[in-house]
Amino acid sequence: MNESTENLVLEHLKRIQSKLDAMALDIGDLKVRMTTLEGQMGQVISHIGHLETQIASTNARIDRLDERVSRIEKRLDLIEA
Repeated sequence: MNESTENLVLEHLKRIQSKLDAMALDIGDLKVRMTTLEGQMGQVISHIGHLETQIASTNARIDRLDERVSRIEKRLDLIEA
């Protein structure tokens, strides 16, 4: 190869390398953002689990109250036994 062809190839390689370096930085930033997003998703899932536990507890309390009201209604002859 002559010198001008070698310089042209070298210039292209330098441009490719600079673009690769920029892409590597972007990928690093994306990895950090993904890690943050995964952590936040874990917190959301945890909160949903906590809410489901609270709903189950509330449903259990409502069921107990319903049973008590039914017993009261039967004792007072408000409904047929």
